[in-house]
Amino acid sequence: MPQILPSKKTNFFHTLKQPNLIAWLFLAPALIFLSIFLFFPIFSLIYISFTDGSLVSTKWIGLANYKRLLIDTDFQQIIFNTLYFAIATILPSIIIPLFLSILLNQKIILRGFFRTTYFIPSITSLVAMGLGFRWLFQNNGPINELLLSLNISPIPWLNSTFWAMPVLIIFSTWRQIGFNLVIFLAGLQAIPKSRYEASELDGANFWQKIWYITLPGLKPTLIFTTITTAIFTFRSFEQVYIITNGGPSNSTNLLSFYIYEQAFRQFNFGYAAASTSILLIIAIILVIIQLIIWKD
Repeated sequence: MPQILPSKKTNFFHTLKQPNLIAWLFLAPALIFLSIFLFFPIFSLIYISFTDGSLVSTKWIGLANYKRLLIDTDFQQIIFNTLYFAIATILPSIIIPLFLSILLNQKIILRGFFRTTYFIPSITSLVAMGLGFRWLFQNNGPINELLLSLNISPIPWLNSTFWAMPVLIIFSTWRQIGFNLVIFLAGLQAIPKSRYEASELDGANFWQKIWYITLPGLKPTLIFTTITTAIFTFRSFEQVYIITNGGPSNSTNLLSFYIYEQAFRQFNFGYAAASTSILLIIAIILVIIQLIIWKD
């Protein structure tokens, strides 16, 4: 009597029970969302960077926009301004909240008040704060009045090619400190207290505990805050638009603001798209470098 082999066909419901298929079904909405609002705009941006004209009528010009970027002295200054602004903002935006979080993680008086105070700039309107900073640093503003009271000559903060950029750096650092402070405090809570207790039994002092316990325990948090701060810094636009408008003499013009000028003031959409592609490449390279540095 011939043996009846089981059918190799599987019904629909049995197929749904496969782990891989179930995972893809749950991932599908997110992948569709990313494709529509992330991948498609990126590919469209890259395409536009090889064209010239308006968004309605375009002409393919190949690498002409990128060649123009390489010889454009204004763009070279913009890259220098952006790197200078990014480095000078990222370092204090990481170091200052790191040590503040270590101090505020201790049992001190008014700890909750200080935590809230430092976080307020992160949730306050950037436009309102930018207008406030512009008022503080104007020629007859409170900062110069304070300098005069100390018998120090007033400084033309926003009219000086040397001092205008530090104003933006101070503003951006002040705004970023609160966000990074909260992240570092959350990271500190994840470090077991038993490690500190064991180190105290071994006679470790305050700085030794920070170096051998706190910083290694905060390594994932440091990676996250460094990358997010770098991204926030490279996409800085509002503070330039409100406080300095890129001046004086293009000394505070950052890449994000330069892209806005090329696209919506001069209507060079292809050239602006090429500049945006450069910004995207710089951000990706920076993230890769940071991941390599922090790699075990």
